[in-house]
Amino acid sequence: MTEVADVSELLLSHIRDVPDHPKPGVMFKDITPLLADPAAFAALTDTLAALSTRHGATKIVGLEARGFILGAPVAIRAGLGFIPVRKAGKLPGATLRQSYDLEYGSAEIEVHAEDLAAGDRVMVIDDVLATGGTAAASVDLIRRSGAQVAGVAVLMELGFLDGRQKLERALEGAPLEALITV
Repeated sequence: MTEVADVSELLLSHIRDVPDHPKPGVMFKDITPLLADPAAFAALTDTLAALSTRHGATKIVGLEARGFILGAPVAIRAGLGFIPVRKAGKLPGATLRQSYDLEYGSAEIEVHAEDLAAGDRVMVIDDVLATGGTAAASVDLIRRSGAQVAGVAVLMELGFLDGRQKLERALEGAPLEALITV
C-alpha cells in the first residue's frame, strides 16, 4: 500500500458515523475521535502541511470552524502564517466580505483586509467538502484580496453531494485535494 493510502486508511478508521444527526436520515461524519488520537491527528497535519508546501503556499486559510482546528497546526508544521475565514460579523476592524448561496438562503464570510496581499499563495484548509459553497466563496474572497489560490485541501469529501464540480469551477485550475472520499 502507498503512504497516502496508509494515511487515508488511518484517518478513515478514526471517523465515527453518527446516524440521524443533526436530523433523521443524515449520517454525520464525526472527526472528534481523529482529533483525540495524537498519531492520527499528527498524520493528518503532516499530510496537509506537505500538500501545502508542494503547492507553493505561503499562507494557510482555515474555514470556520473546524478548518481552524485543522489549518492552524498545518500552518505551524509548514512554517506558514494562518488566517481564519470567519462568518460575517465575527472579525473586528476592516474586512473583506463574500456572499454565497446556500440551499435555502445565503451566507457571508469575512477575512481581515490586511491579512492577505498580492504575492501571497493561499492554501484553503477545511474538514469536509460538501456542496462546495463555502470553499468556493473563500476562493473568491482570496482572489478579491489580490492573493493567489494555491489550492484547497480537505480531510473528507462527501462525493454524493457534487461539491467538487462547483468548487473546481471556482478554482480555475488550482488543485483540489481530498484525503478521503465517502
